[in-house]
Amino acid sequence: MENRILYYSTNRNLDNISGIVPFKGKVTFREALLQGQAPDEGLYMPDRIPRISCEDVILLKDKPYAEAAMLVTGAFLDSEIDAGILRKIIEDSYPFTIPLQKVFDSKYIMRLDRGPTASFKDFAARMMARLMGHFRDRDKRLNVLVATSGDTGSAVGDAFKGVEGVDVNILYPRDEVSERQKRQLDTIGGNVRSLSIDGKFDDCQDLVKQAFSDPSLEYLNFTSANSINFGRILPQMVYYFYAYAQLCRKEEGIVVSVPSGNFGNALGCEYARRMGLPVKRLIMPTNENDEFPRFLKKGVYERLSPSLACLSNAMNVGHPSNLARFFELYGGTVDRTGKVRIYPDIEAIRKNIYSVSISDEETKKCIKKTYERYGVILEPHGAVGWRGLEVYLEQCGDFPLCVSLETAHPAKFPDEIVELLGITPEVPDSMKGIDERKGKPLELPADYKIFKEYLTDNLKPEV
Repeated sequence: MENRILYYSTNRNLDNISGIVPFKGKVTFREALLQGQAPDEGLYMPDRIPRISCEDVILLKDKPYAEAAMLVTGAFLDSEIDAGILRKIIEDSYPFTIPLQKVFDSKYIMRLDRGPTASFKDFAARMMARLMGHFRDRDKRLNVLVATSGDTGSAVGDAFKGVEGVDVNILYPRDEVSERQKRQLDTIGGNVRSLSIDGKFDDCQDLVKQAFSDPSLEYLNFTSANSINFGRILPQMVYYFYAYAQLCRKEEGIVVSVPSGNFGNALGCEYARRMGLPVKRLIMPTNENDEFPRFLKKGVYERLSPSLACLSNAMNVGHPSNLARFFELYGGTVDRTGKVRIYPDIEAIRKNIYSVSISDEETKKCIKKTYERYGVILEPHGAVGWRGLEVYLEQCGDFPLCVSLETAHPAKFPDEIVELLGITPEVPDSMKGIDERKGKPLELPADYKIFKEYLTDNLKPEV
């Protein structure tokens, strides 16, 4: 099919580098989805970015979220899957609302915390799980490996629970998830297993990537549900179009603030801009893991290792996986270890992207101030996003239409909210009874040899 979008590896040009054999071919969306990561440890990228007109986006105003998802994902998948099947997948994926909460003037918070695990990652995980269920080989078992710094794991586990022919193993840093996040992870059960790793999120991520690139484990049919999988990125483009359609007046621009850890969510916005959405500036605030704002300031990238443990724990990432895709989009290459092979066009990045590091102290102050001034409750990740927007407006001047993302429900962080605001956030229906659930993870060290032994002893390649 002439219009079919194919996918290539971010490492395709890394010739003559020890340990890397560049994958120079292209694969279909199905292959990219089921493989998760390219065989050379690179990340898959579409060889063409489809365009959507502003007129078509504006027509989504007052339409259900499913219509935005059909427009955006259909632009990538129209040669891959029947439109009727895609619509069924989308409608099954999104039976919840996406509130756009006005804070003041034309400054909004998009609450992506209304899904079954009260996290923005429900949006990507639910659609990806259903796409994998559609595309998988019926005689092979898919083994999903996912590293989580907080919310990814529970969203993925919930999305894949009960999906036939798929088993899921979730790795999380033992001491860097909240008690409620841990409870969610450890109690999914069924075809979902949680692994408590004695290390950082980056250790979990490295274990997963090593397993993917280990040729002796190919028989286990691994795939990823982390944002290294393009199947996670595609659904995350949708809500930027949806928000713009509901809020815009004529064809004005928009500034979007995305609290950023592993950069998959922000990448969705970068793709949305390249598809035609008038994003005038993408704000990517980080917590104290400030390797990206330092890069924009200095022009030199240095991986932060080990990553710092911050209040916004899902963003405790010292080297974001999706930085490889950002570099690729701007003409550069960085490998999974954080070594820059080719530097991107830093001036072009600075023109389109703004980043600032928000300390834990600033995060706490933002939660208090936003509640006292506007009656809006933010949790730590949403507070990093909102404070990042405030800093941008202070430094760069006001902009008419701005949206900041709230990526998790405040009830996931009850101790912090009680301490800062003196109130207990109302628990959403999706989280009620979570404190009474029982489950236990498997505890492992951050050691690949031991992790590999677990995989070979416990995972099955066939249905």
